[in-house]
Amino acid sequence: MSLWTPSGEHPVDRNREPQPEADSQPGPATAPPGAAGDAVPSLEDLTPEQRAQVEEMARQMEEAQARMLRAPASAVVGQQALQFYELAAVYLSQDAPRLDDARLAIDAFAGVVERLGSRLDQAEQPLRQALTQVQMAFVEASKAAAGNSATSGPGATGEAGEG
Repeated sequence: MSLWTPSGEHPVDRNREPQPEADSQPGPATAPPGAAGDAVPSLEDLTPEQRAQVEEMARQMEEAQARMLRAPASAVVGQQALQFYELAAVYLSQDAPRLDDARLAIDAFAGVVERLGSRLDQAEQPLRQALTQVQMAFVEASKAAAGNSATSGPGATGEAGEG
């Protein structure tokens, strides 16, 4: 078993007996494992607390992978696609909606839903409905942003409904 981290993949031996700390005496300060110039750290380079944390993270990752494998891929892909929906909703909900960011998230969501379509099985219809909702929200936010920029331009009073 191994554990992926931003600094690379690290082997994790869950069956190994914990080794007593040979150098538990305080010594000179050293750079943390993985610091510039170091080779990839091994579990032996970690303190018992760090090792336990890495092993717990590895256990949690195994559990998450097992949960994912119990579900059909269509459900997992559909759940992941909803992350694009949620991202778009966050961008649209800002006081000044971030339309370009929302558009990117919506396009990514649409790409998954439209390209995979019926392969999403039972997730297809709810995802299509969510896509329609977020697209309509984008149109409304775009109209509101255009209206706000028109009323806040030079010579505008800034009040809606005037004119």
